[in-house]
Amino acid sequence: MQSGLFVLTGFPGTGKLTVARSLAGLLQSQGETVRVVDNHWINNPVFGLVEEDGVTPLPSSIWDRVGEVAASIIRTVEELTPKTWHVIFTAYLDGETDTGYLPRLEAASDIRHSVFVPVRLLCDVDELARRIVAPDRRKRMKSTDPEEPFRLAAQGEPYDSGHADGLSLDITNIGEDFAATQILDHFVRLKERASP
Repeated sequence: MQSGLFVLTGFPGTGKLTVARSLAGLLQSQGETVRVVDNHWINNPVFGLVEEDGVTPLPSSIWDRVGEVAASIIRTVEELTPKTWHVIFTAYLDGETDTGYLPRLEAASDIRHSVFVPVRLLCDVDELARRIVAPDRRKRMKSTDPEEPFRLAAQGEPYDSGHADGLSLDITNIGEDFAATQILDHFVRLKERASP
């Protein structure tokens, strides 16, 4: 099977990691090797070295350092990760400071000869507020501010790159396994379309 480079984006608390793990399980059940690169794999080496409580805004300069970690991980995926492995990234993109992230991952996908699968996950704001305070999020240095979903929603929907191969999926009322199945089906369609 041609590998996929998946990018699951959405507001904090949407369930990006949960869906990514379910998608990884589906692919693994088909005998595939998968790596999940949660955005907190990238963030937490830096977050762990500053005062961080999940609610108070972090210093803006921290994102340059997070960007350095991200660049190293992406280069590793391009140069060292076996091209037959599927890689699933998760990310919250604000659509202002990080509009280059999806194109950078698409370039990595091209280098790997993988199918690029950008997925935007949507979720009702009241459900986001319920999910974001889950205790396990705090353990992983994720945002736990119950007001954040309302602030973000007031600015509009999650960032949409407008990518021609993008999939938007509202996961408010569907389970992670169903969402993962929808993403896998989308991947198969993209792969078939790309085949000669």
